[in-house]
Amino acid sequence: MTDRLRWGILGTGGIATSMTSDLLLTGHTVTAVGSRTQAAADAFAAAHGIPNAHGSYEALVADPDVDVIYVSTPHPYHAANATLALEAGKHVLLEKPFALNAAEAQGVVDLAAAKKLVVLEAMWTRWMPHMIRIRELLAAGALGELRSLIVDHDQKLPTDPQHRIQNPDLGGGALLDLGIYPVSFAWDVFGEPSSVYALSSPTPTGVDQNDAIVLGYPSGAKAIMNTVLDAAGPNTAVLVGTEARIEIDGTWYFPTSFSLIAPDGTVIERFVHEVPGRGMQFQADELERLVAAGQLAGTILPPAETVAIMGTLDEIRRQIGLRYPGE
Repeated sequence: MTDRLRWGILGTGGIATSMTSDLLLTGHTVTAVGSRTQAAADAFAAAHGIPNAHGSYEALVADPDVDVIYVSTPHPYHAANATLALEAGKHVLLEKPFALNAAEAQGVVDLAAAKKLVVLEAMWTRWMPHMIRIRELLAAGALGELRSLIVDHDQKLPTDPQHRIQNPDLGGGALLDLGIYPVSFAWDVFGEPSSVYALSSPTPTGVDQNDAIVLGYPSGAKAIMNTVLDAAGPNTAVLVGTEARIEIDGTWYFPTSFSLIAPDGTVIERFVHEVPGRGMQFQADELERLVAAGQLAGTILPPAETVAIMGTLDEIRRQIGLRYPGE
């Protein structure tokens, strides 16, 4: 791609650092950063060699040298920050979860469509090379009839009640930070579920500490998922079909490898692909591709699917009794 879009980074937390590093590593153009304070913006800009630092999000989205905004603020602010950028005429790459709920997500998607701007959920795993190859194998029927997806996302995260992950005011809990990955994976493989079942246990602060989720499909297939925020798991995934299975190595949602395995245990294919950096650049490539092609949606994760996934997360939260302030 010759004419790179000019990126602005909205928010200066850890995920913004990872994203910016991958953008710069892989030839993308980052021209500005915005934070709630000038000091934080200046420090981030200095660390990454970014020419323009803004002490407010409003100043960032008004920057004429910015074409697209990457939004990386805490969950409850995603919809408002994306709206701010879209109203300013900027394309948006919006961190997951796309919003707190499907209604907020639909509002953002509708605004982007009205403005004829690209808005893309930053579910970076969707564009990983191993996921691209897995989709090719599924489309070719290499697994036969799919029977199950078994996947976990378990991390040992801070237990400090004031930490974002523990704080209901900041959309904390296992589901929206961690569980969204396997739920999105299940949507990628099977599409919309016909049934949703969820069990959970709360933290002392009232967010979900762990979730067990089963999604059912008209074919009889099941997606079986587990997510935990205070214990480290293997973070592997297995797709089981009648003719073969795919075992994705840990950590399955990062750049990784996998094996296509016959029922007798024979390895049919071993996929290994080296990826520069953390692998977050592929979602930026997709957004730039959409803009260059004059498209508002791609096939890997169109905005309508993002909203529908939020609907599944809403139903899971309904079943486990997880509500956030203001909802």
